[in-house]
Amino acid sequence: MMALALVFAFGKANACTNFLITKGASTDGSCMISYAADSHVLYGELYHYPAADYAPGAMRDVYDWDGGAFLGQIPEVSHTYNVVGNMNEWQVAIGETTYGGLECLWHGKGIIDYGSLIYITLQRSKTAREAIKWMGDLVATYGYVSEGESFSICDPNECWILEMIGKGPEHTGAVWVARRIPDGYVSGHANQARITTFPLVSRKCKTSITYSNIDKLLKDPRIDCVYADDVISFAKEAKLYDGPDAKFSFSDVYNPVDFSGARFCDLRVWAMFNKVTDDMNDYWGYATGRDIQRVKPYTPGMCQTPDNFPTNRMPLWVKPNKQVSVLDMMDFMRDHLEGTELDMAQDVGAGPFHCPYRWRPMEFEVNGATYVHERTTATQQTGFSFVAQSRSYNPFGIIWFGVDDTDNTVYCPMYTCMTDIPESYREGNGSMSQWSETSAFWIFNQMSNWAYTKYNYIHPEIRKVQREFETKCVEKLVPALDERVSAIKGHDGMVLEMTRFSCNTANDLCVMWKNLYHDLFMKYMDGNVNTAQPVKAGSKYTPIKSEHPKYSDEYYQILIEKTGDKYKAY
Repeated sequence: MMALALVFAFGKANACTNFLITKGASTDGSCMISYAADSHVLYGELYHYPAADYAPGAMRDVYDWDGGAFLGQIPEVSHTYNVVGNMNEWQVAIGETTYGGLECLWHGKGIIDYGSLIYITLQRSKTAREAIKWMGDLVATYGYVSEGESFSICDPNECWILEMIGKGPEHTGAVWVARRIPDGYVSGHANQARITTFPLVSRKCKTSITYSNIDKLLKDPRIDCVYADDVISFAKEAKLYDGPDAKFSFSDVYNPVDFSGARFCDLRVWAMFNKVTDDMNDYWGYATGRDIQRVKPYTPGMCQTPDNFPTNRMPLWVKPNKQVSVLDMMDFMRDHLEGTELDMAQDVGAGPFHCPYRWRPMEFEVNGATYVHERTTATQQTGFSFVAQSRSYNPFGIIWFGVDDTDNTVYCPMYTCMTDIPESYREGNGSMSQWSETSAFWIFNQMSNWAYTKYNYIHPEIRKVQREFETKCVEKLVPALDERVSAIKGHDGMVLEMTRFSCNTANDLCVMWKNLYHDLFMKYMDGNVNTAQPVKAGSKYTPIKSEHPKYSDEYYQILIEKTGDKYKAY
């Protein structure tokens, strides 16, 4: 049961997934990050923080993102940037996954939680490197009160991973490491810290890259790693690590991987890597948690040494066989371990209609043995998700935004310079306890929950319309808008056109999706497949053909194995 402790502990936090695609690894030269905010109680809506100017002495209220509790105040800066969702007008985007880590390091002194850290940073940063500096400054000055987090940070030119954890109730601040993903490579994280060892001195510029020298990060593009001054010394003082600095592993000390960290977390990263590169079968034993190799066994609570670190962990980044498109990224977020022995649609748990979802709880016991359901990238409890596209060839970035289950949502293009939010995605339009007929969250939840009832019939119809809409946006609507905007004189006119496009496209999508739901509800009502037939001349009604598709042969076989002759016809 110890092996399961971490994954079920993070049920109270957002159990999320991030993928990162560098400029050289994308088909169009964009940097991209994806993010699924997965929580059973998170309402999916598109946040907006308009650009603003503040007088000297102005203060900002800080609220806990998960629960909304007031945490305190910090001084405001003179000017903040426009933020739409998790991306700002300068095309800086930030995502996260909660890995928890060592519980003794939670609940530090301070007022900055991981959510406020993201959104305050986005309002103050023009580049990914500035974002890293702001994140280091904020937690050092005002303290960090969340559990361990992995952050994805990108701008039009670079992608970074920053991993952070607090120092416990007696300390202010946090320890952290940030690494730039080499151009031409892809990376990912999913509720398990991924940064292991890291360079202590930049080999290219022969300089220390600690937080105290962080200004060098902004000036020298050769620097590709930066970390808190005490990231290693704190671990030694706290008796968490006993070994040479050069072999210190952030992940293995602050978030030691176990069965749950591999099976429920890194397996999602494995699934994406497996789609873009060869040889991932070499890591199947690790990713499934069946074969985590160590020189010496790991015991929770012990002081770590390099001998306790797994020797077969997946790399932090891989080079893809081919460049990745925006549409590819959307599909990475829709994975259910298809094509593997753990394919969620291919066992008895999928039911007679091959539904690749399992309802919580994730663990269960049979005859004293503990078993688990898989935790895949696509999951029913997603509040919202996105693919952020930071475009070096265009001054305006796009956050492709969706609500609810990633496999049944549609990613809609939202320009991050926009000054208004579509009504269907706007904050305050409904909530987890308040229904709204115009809320995208409830419109898409209606559809996905209907699909779960007869998945192998209903989902293919959803997929067809989903892909047609997304492809049309990527290949036609967005390029056409970019061309129109380039001909407009004046920044305000450009922003107005992009705002109008984003709002109209999003609201039209929701109307289309609601109508599609009505059509599919009528078609698959009562377990039937109902299709309209040609109307005969003079007929008052449209005739309906109602078919009754049987359960799968596998399901019938299981049913008889479990019930014997109970249903046998004599």
